[in-house]
Parts: sequence; C-alpha cells; structure tokens
Amino acid sequence: MHALPSPDALRQILPSVIFDLADRFVTAGHELSLVGGPVRDLYLGRVSPDLDFTTSARPEETIKVISGWADNIWDVGREFGTIALKKGEHTLEVTTYRADAYDKESRKPIVAFGDNLYDDLFRRDFTMNSMALRLPDLELVDPFDGVSSLKDQSIRTPGAPDISFSDDPLRMMRAARFASQLKIEVSADVRKAMSEMTDRIDIISAERVRDELVKLINGADPRAGINLLVDTGLADKVLPEVSALRLEIDEHHRHKDVYQHSLTVLEQAIALETDQDGPVPGPDFVLRFAALMHDIGKPATRKFEPSGAVSFRHHDMVGSKLVKARMRTLRFDKETTKAVARLVELHMRFYGYGDAGWTDSAVRRYVTDAGELLEHLHRLTRSDVTTRNRKKADRLAFAYDDLEERIAQIAEQEELKSIRPDLDGQQIMAILGIKPGPVVGRAYKFMLELRLDEGPLGEEAAVEQLRAWWEKQPEAQEAITEE
Repeated sequence: MHALPSPDALRQILPSVIFDLADRFVTAGHELSLVGGPVRDLYLGRVSPDLDFTTSARPEETIKVISGWADNIWDVGREFGTIALKKGEHTLEVTTYRADAYDKESRKPIVAFGDNLYDDLFRRDFTMNSMALRLPDLELVDPFDGVSSLKDQSIRTPGAPDISFSDDPLRMMRAARFASQLKIEVSADVRKAMSEMTDRIDIISAERVRDELVKLINGADPRAGINLLVDTGLADKVLPEVSALRLEIDEHHRHKDVYQHSLTVLEQAIALETDQDGPVPGPDFVLRFAALMHDIGKPATRKFEPSGAVSFRHHDMVGSKLVKARMRTLRFDKETTKAVARLVELHMRFYGYGDAGWTDSAVRRYVTDAGELLEHLHRLTRSDVTTRNRKKADRLAFAYDDLEERIAQIAEQEELKSIRPDLDGQQIMAILGIKPGPVVGRAYKFMLELRLDEGPLGEEAAVEQLRAWWEKQPEAQEAITEE
C-alpha cells in the first residue's frame, strides 16, 4: 500500500479533465467528488483508467453543467442517476448521490437520490471503495476507514455484511474477485456472511456472475478467489464442478488431491503466459479456465480397480462435456466455450508419447486437432505435470520438448497449421464427374485423412487414390449399374 500523494502531487498525477469538470460543477453550485475505484487505486500506486464521480446535482442538472463542454453525452443510466460523457480521450461517469433501498427479490435498487456524500459512500460495496476525494480541493473523505482496510489487506463492508449482501448478492462474487485481483483477504465477518447467504446468489443473472468470474480468473491470484468461493459454498452455486473436485482421499492415498492439483495447474499455466507480443498473452481466460476445469470429469469417472489402483478413464471427454454445459449456463459466448471445452478434451492426448513414440501422422493429427489452440495446448499440457517425482517430471518435460521439436520440423516442411487435402472440392467434383452434395464431403474427408496419414502426395498420386476410393463407393456402383 502506498501513501496518498499530496494535493499538489495529485494534480500532477491525475488527468486534468478531472479538475476541468470540477470547476464547472462548483461554479454551478454543486458538489463533486472522485469516488470509489479511482481513489482506492491511488493507494495501490496506480491511476485508474475509470473515472467515476458522485455529485449533489440531479441528472438533469448534470446534463446542463456538461452540455457544450463534453464531446458526447449518454443518459441511458439516467434513471439510476448516472450520466456518462466523453471528453477527449477520457470517458467519465457522474452519478447523483444515492441512498437506495433494495427489493429482496431482486438486486435492482429502488432508486432514491441522496443529499449528502456520507450516505452515498455508506451504500457502496466495500470500505476500500467507500472513499472519495472532494473536488477541487482533493480532500479525502473516508468515513468507514477504507484506508485501514487496504493497510490491513482485508475486505470489509461499510455496514453489516449480511445486510450488504442481502441488498446486492453480487457483492459476494465481487469479494472473491477482489481477493484475486488485489491479493487481499476478506474479513471474518464478510466470510461468515458469504457462507450463510449463498442462496441469495440465485437472484443474480448468469451474465453478471460470469463477468465477475472472468475478472476473478484473470486476476493476480485466482487461487485465493477460487478458494474463497469453494470454502464459503458459493462455488456450489456458481461453479459446482470445481467444488466436486475435492474428492475424498482414500486411506492409502492412491490418488492425488484433484482440487489442489487443479489450482496448481492453473498457477503453472499462468506462469507460461507470454507478454503481449507472444502467442498467448496474459491474462488469457481460455488457458486459465481450461487449466482450472481440465479434470472436472474425474469425480464422475473415478473407479477403484481390483489391483487397488484408482482410474479416471475418459475423464477428458466427460470433462469436456461438463465444461461446455457449465459455460452455457453462465452464458459464455460460443467461441470461448468451444475453445475451453476443446482444450479439456485434448489435455490427455500427449500422454504416452514418450513411451510409445508417435508417427508423423499422429503428430499431424495432434496439430490439426488443436488448430488455433496449439500454443494453449502446449502450455496446458506442460502445466498438468505436478508430480513431486523429479525424474518423472523431467521425463515428461523432455518428451514434450521432443514433440514440439517434431511439430516444428514437420511444420517447416508441410505448413501444418493450414493442412489441406491435395485436392479441393472443385477438383474432386471434376475428377469424379459428380455434382455438389454429401458425397463430395465424404471424398474431401477421405483426402484429408490421407493427407494427415501420409503427408503431401502430389496431384497425380492423389488423383489415383481418389479414384480407388471412388470405385468402392455405392454411388459409383449405382452409376455403373445405370449404364
């Protein structure tokens, strides 16, 4: 935690648009304060890109103050007292003091505009977000000791946490998100309230839960946020597959703790993210979420063998279906869902490579099946090694090094990422004398499989193989019979 800079230093640090806006409000006889996240972030040694303000002015008065000065004005949040504006490169939000009440069946507040800054700060989610800087003098207003909360690295609420979470249950997800983003813990009373009020999350839309989950996973310490969700029981509601990973360990410890293993895989995957110029720039939600969820098929597939061993056969395929279903429930977009599910499905494909070796055909299929996710799959597979057996870990690492080297060698020769059959659809139709239809698709698939198995054939050999395949197809036999 950093000390708050002096007012003179703040004037140098903060964008000048803040003070230009303040001058207009003060001149018009209104109060204006920078509030919430931007103030918290100053104590964390950074300037927030979000610029949020609270004011004594009503929405119509705010519009009057900024009209002719702002480049653009949006009043879609006017019902809730929020007016957004664009000035130069900055987007700002100005909200009238609020003193809301909440409907117990909804997180939507019964909007009531307030008349003072104290009440407005009291209604906010956490004490670290209940601080303001009065403008233009930059006087700190911290009635609920948000500074101490940051100093103690503890997430607390301005009022009783059970009331706060009952008013807006999404705040429980936000607590877990901040635990991840800011690497701080929740206070004991906040944790207790979260544990006792998990059912209240049911009134929150899947989309809002999803948005908080993404921020948590992309945070600096997602293990902390996930542990909080699981320990309080909130994960049973929003991510039950992760809670289910806490399999009961048998007395002989014949399998590892799947839950802790998954968190370790997540952390190891994060360590393999690249900078913005690399193939997997962090934070990468697809890689991180696949790492967390890669073993969620194990609880459903666990079997104790007669030998005493524990098996999880096909947990990769089961897990892929489970993660797809969960992400659909949370309203993730199709592309992200497909990517995570594909990585979960493929995460076991590599195992056995070091023992049995792979043909060039198998390497081509590995690359083709991964497609655009190949770099993600590399990192997920490497991260999935959490054994304390150094020899085993080294053997797997060396084997994957070898696989990547072979991929590079074959890719250099064959452009693996864009593998296509030696003949395209138009050529297939011309050679076989057929029209567009399902049979063309079958022929194309045959030629693609041939390409993966044998590498580039050249047009002449490809035509020969296509004709040999065609002779065995029922459509070809029907054509001969008709003649």
